[in-house]
Amino acid sequence: MAFTREFIRKTAKESGVELPKEFEDALVQEHLSARDAYATGQVKTALEENKQDPAPAVKDTQEYKDLKKEFEDYKAEQAKKESRTAKETAYRALLKAAGVSEKRMDTILRCSDVDGVELNEKGEIADAKDRLKSIKDEWADFIETVEVRGAVTPDPPANISGPKTTVEEIDKIKDTEARQNAMAQNLELFGIK
Repeated sequence: MAFTREFIRKTAKESGVELPKEFEDALVQEHLSARDAYATGQVKTALEENKQDPAPAVKDTQEYKDLKKEFEDYKAEQAKKESRTAKETAYRALLKAAGVSEKRMDTILRCSDVDGVELNEKGEIADAKDRLKSIKDEWADFIETVEVRGAVTPDPPANISGPKTTVEEIDKIKDTEARQNAMAQNLELFGIK
């Protein structure tokens, strides 16, 4: 049975003693103080017996150093890829401005030093004018030249299709202006050349 006020009253009654309320309060208070002191002592003892080693500093472990190096390498690789893509895009625009055939751009990009290109703050090639001249000189065979010419016709084709309409059809046209136009287009019907 737990040490409670009820236990104190019951035990006192069985002994034939009447305890005042203040005495009962003092017993309970003393019991609680003793119990708390005992529990605190037990916890301290348990903590001292089961003392854990301090956790190692994460930054000092080899695993952390290796992981950090991998991450830094990954970031550098990604930055290099982004830089390469930006330079390649700018170089492609320069090749297009030079008039290089779309089919040949990949070939030229593989042969050119795209990584050596310097970009300005706008993302364009810094020495674009010099490179453009160099591209036109070095890759002249890949630059398309487009010349637009009309179709060659030595003589106009002869009208050998015959009359387009008949005399009866022309006679049926009521409008005089339309009839005269039809007659002018079909002079051969009327024996006029």
